[in-house]
Formats: sequence, C-alpha cells, structure tokens
Amino acid sequence: MKLIIQIPCYNEEKTLPLTFKELPKSIKGIDVIEYLIINDGSSDNTVQVAKELGIHHIVNFKNNKGLAKGFLAGIDACLKLGADIIVNTDADNQYCGEDIVKLVEPIVSGTADMVIGERPISQTAHFSPLKKKLQKLGSFVVRIASGTKVPDTTSGFRAYSKSAAMRINVINAYTYTLETIIQAGQNKTAISTAKIQTNPETRESRLFKSMYRYISKSALVIVRSFIMYKPLKFFCAVGMILISLGIITGIRFLIFFFGGNGSGHMQSLILASLLIMLGAEAIITGLLSDVVAANRRLLEDIQYRVKNLEIETVYKEKQENDKVL
Repeated sequence: MKLIIQIPCYNEEKTLPLTFKELPKSIKGIDVIEYLIINDGSSDNTVQVAKELGIHHIVNFKNNKGLAKGFLAGIDACLKLGADIIVNTDADNQYCGEDIVKLVEPIVSGTADMVIGERPISQTAHFSPLKKKLQKLGSFVVRIASGTKVPDTTSGFRAYSKSAAMRINVINAYTYTLETIIQAGQNKTAISTAKIQTNPETRESRLFKSMYRYISKSALVIVRSFIMYKPLKFFCAVGMILISLGIITGIRFLIFFFGGNGSGHMQSLILASLLIMLGAEAIITGLLSDVVAANRRLLEDIQYRVKNLEIETVYKEKQENDKVL
C-alpha cells in the first residue's frame, strides 16, 4: 500500500523544513511513503528547499492559483503516481506530523474512505475567542448541510482513500475544506475523524485575512454547495417560506375585507399574491434543479470511471517503462 503526503506551498522556504522533519517515515500497514509539494507560484526558494529535503515529487504552478486549485492538482498528481492513500497537510507546520498515523489507520483497516483531523479548537492559543466561535458555528452549519457528523469541518489535515480521492470535485476557488465535506455527505462517503494536536503558530493565516472576508466567503461556499448538491430541499424550503408568508398576508387582508375595510388594504392582497407566485416559482426551480443535479451525479460517475481508466493506463505505462529500464 502506497501513501503520498501532499503539501500545498506558497512561499514556504522557512517553514517547509520543519514540517517535513515531523512527517512519518514509516507507518504500520503502509509499504511505501512518498512526499509531494504543490508549488503555488512561490517567489522564494520553496522548490529548491523541497529538492534539498529529498521530497519525491513537485507540482509547479507558474503563478498563484489558490488553495483549492492547488489541492486538486495535488490529488490528481498523487493518483497518477499510484497512491492508495493521500494525506493533505499544511506547509506552515500547523499540524503534528506524527498524527498522520491516526489519519491513515481507519483507511488501512477499511473502516473509512475519508478521515478528517479534529483540532482542539477551544484549547488552541493562537485562535481568538471570536475565531473559535466562528469555527464551531461554521462546522455546525456544514454538518447540517452535509448530513455528516464532522466536528471540525475547516481542518485541512485529511486523509483520502484512492476511491474517495477520485470522486473529489471542487467548484469554488476559495477553499476545498467545506465543499468536499458537503459533497462527501451527498455521495455517502464513509467519513471518520481523528483527534489531533496542533503546533504553535509559525505565521499568520493567509486564508483568514479578515473576519468579514472569512465569514462572507465561507457562507457563500456553504450556500452554493448546498444548492448544488441538495437543490430540491433548498428551493422547496425557500418556496414554502414565501408561500407561508403569502398566506399569512392573505389572511390578514381577508380579515380586513370581511371587516368592511378591504379597500384600504389592497397592498396586502398584492403582496400576498406576489409572495405565493414567487414561492411557486422557487419550488418549480427546485424541481428543475433536481433534474440538473441528477445529470451532474451521472457525470460525476462517468468522471470517476474515466479517472480510474486513466490512472490504470498511467500505472501500466510506468510498469512497462520500468521493465525496459
């Protein structure tokens, strides 16, 4: 069984050696461990440092493309390199490398296909009280949207089986953490969690630049992902709320009408009609979106099969080249 540990990097020449030093060199049940970095357009000596450390594989971007695209590029490269398990960790040494053993254990034993590290958020010193509350609130919302029980949904310390990795799709360009959980919940992926520890902060977060930006972008990702994977439930909920408000407004008008004062409250009748029509349109939109979502699921299944064939082809070509050499 082959494990590849991938590390997205953007100007990490100072922290990469410390991160790499803590990565495990052997794990029970794993035959081969390799390391891969995604150089996301670094302008420093990140690539040179990675080569000096002996990191096996380097995926290079000419310019900075963001965390989500880097994550996907790493997953794709790991699959083509024959990984049976892929672990994603940060280059800033936020996560303890020794905890990778905890992440891969459920996959090695066959009890899970996706394992997410659960940070001790309440005890993390460099998290402000507000950030801790936002992390917990965000995780709660994602659990509702995904139908999962993941306590720390923003954790980027994760392990994927080959099967789970081939099903990953990330549409937003901000972060992969939230969308992949909602997607995994929709696909009924076997998800597990592992309690992990975190190291002292080595630098400020590049993803959490401001409270407003973090909240707005994360909320947008959650809403967009929920609409994408559960459109019928979303639009029907919106539609029923609008229809209910329309009915209440209509009843209010009828009360005034039968009381002999209907002519002075025609606005309520117009508003009631408008709300009910908008609610009906929302439900119709949900039905149409559900058909689109069904087609998307078919496309995802086709994509999974194509990826599987592609990976098998690449692996066979590599074996043939090795024989020639």
